[in-house]
Amino acid sequence: MWLILGIGAMIFALLNVTFTFKEKNTNWYRFISLSLTALTVCAFYSDGTRRVVKEDWSGLMDTMPIISKTLWILVILSILINSISLFKERK
Repeated sequence: MWLILGIGAMIFALLNVTFTFKEKNTNWYRFISLSLTALTVCAFYSDGTRRVVKEDWSGLMDTMPIISKTLWILVILSILINSISLFKERK
């Protein structure tokens, strides 16, 4: 689930940047992208919680170190990409 939400967040972030340079209104794209980013983090946390409840320790040890770093990077990139339209509108 978190993978689908993450891909959706990236798509809307790219649409946000694309329509920003075409001088179109991008408020909804920015809102949807940041919302999907937040839902991605929540879904990942929920997946980790489900693995803890099931006591799937090997699954946690395999996925958590890599995916947690990846989520940090992708959330920061999502914020930076979506801020492009904010800074472009102010000029």
